[in-house]
Amino acid sequence: MGQREPKRDPVITRILFVFDGSQSMYARWESGNKIDVARHLMGKMLDSLNSLNQENLQLALRVYGHQKPVPPQDCNDTRLEIPFGPNNYASIKRKLNGISPKGTTPIARSLERAAYDFGDCSNCRNIIILITDGVEACDEDPCAASRILQQKGIALKPFVIGIGLDKNFQKTFECVGNYFDASDEETFENVLGIVISQALDNTTAQVNLLDGNGLPTETNVALSFYDAVSGKIMEQMVHTLNNKGVPDTIYLDPLMTYNLTVHSIPERSKKNIRISSGQHNVIGLDLARGSLGLQNQSRGGTELVALIYEKGAKEPLHVQEFNTSVEYLQGKYDLEILSLPRIHLKDVEIEAGKSTTISVAPPGVVNLQSSSPGFGSILTLNAQGGWSWVCDLNAQKSRQSFNLQPGTYRVISRSKSSQQSLYSVAEEFTVNSGTTTIVKLN
Repeated sequence: MGQREPKRDPVITRILFVFDGSQSMYARWESGNKIDVARHLMGKMLDSLNSLNQENLQLALRVYGHQKPVPPQDCNDTRLEIPFGPNNYASIKRKLNGISPKGTTPIARSLERAAYDFGDCSNCRNIIILITDGVEACDEDPCAASRILQQKGIALKPFVIGIGLDKNFQKTFECVGNYFDASDEETFENVLGIVISQALDNTTAQVNLLDGNGLPTETNVALSFYDAVSGKIMEQMVHTLNNKGVPDTIYLDPLMTYNLTVHSIPERSKKNIRISSGQHNVIGLDLARGSLGLQNQSRGGTELVALIYEKGAKEPLHVQEFNTSVEYLQGKYDLEILSLPRIHLKDVEIEAGKSTTISVAPPGVVNLQSSSPGFGSILTLNAQGGWSWVCDLNAQKSRQSFNLQPGTYRVISRSKSSQQSLYSVAEEFTVNSGTTTIVKLN
């Protein structure tokens, strides 16, 4: 039986046209007025989209500068004329044909209001296409308005199509969105086609996780793609090599700039990844890894674990159980093994493509027996010839058992009923791996 395709909700692409209806659109341009040429070419584009019968495409139309004549200037002259919905191509064409340019150019305010044109949708790509022949006329900042839309994750970076716009003003739109200069009718028609094609496109890519030899063999690690502007999570997957041993093909939105996090130990990231539309994209990231195996042949008792630190770090990266093998990026690590007493290992080296094994001797069992519960501690003989604390006794129990690493120990105790220090008892004992030792405290 073949593998079932993963079930996902289809992504809905929502395109909001923000159309210039200001008085300057009556200016002569090529074969007619700018407004007439724009209406005609947008009508052709809408007819083409309609013929494609795209089920997951919704359009809307916002117009500015078409309600109130100037003077006086009305910077609130912007309105959502056709809200989002399926198969509203004819409605948008009729509305465009009925526009009478007369007002000013409130681009920033139109972008601000556009935030409310997109309803809530968990699986939508929200795209704005701004079509204008003029610059902001209301002393506001279209760049800031566009940036807020992107940072809040409301819409992707807008497309801006300038109709016969003075070249001196073109730079003012570079911060608003992806700018296209339609200097003549033919270019405008071509640009419309390019923009719509990019808006509807998903582009192929692969993520090359490079091993110690610079080859893309690392795999089977979780990936997260974030919108670099809003920080919103866009795609999550487990990296895969296909049946040819090549990184699997994935599909990414070319309108978006991504930040990638590879959830290795430790994690690795790549910022501001741009996807080129219409071509296969290769995203490379160094991820040379080796494995760390922890071995312990203890029988029974609590399971042994180790805290894994990057060299010199104060916070652990990972808690690894013994008798497991885990992959880490090549480099040096510090280990803290949570045995009794704890074992500290410094500068454990992980080499790319190799396995490093750490073995810990099985503990011995120490049974402490006393006539009554008491206070006290177990100490171990350290490398300097002194005694170091290992653990405290349970003051509520007269019989206790401990799993201790092989070595020389002392237990110092005093009965709870004894009120003088001179009644303390100190017993020295040796622990051997895998054996049981009984220590009597009298």
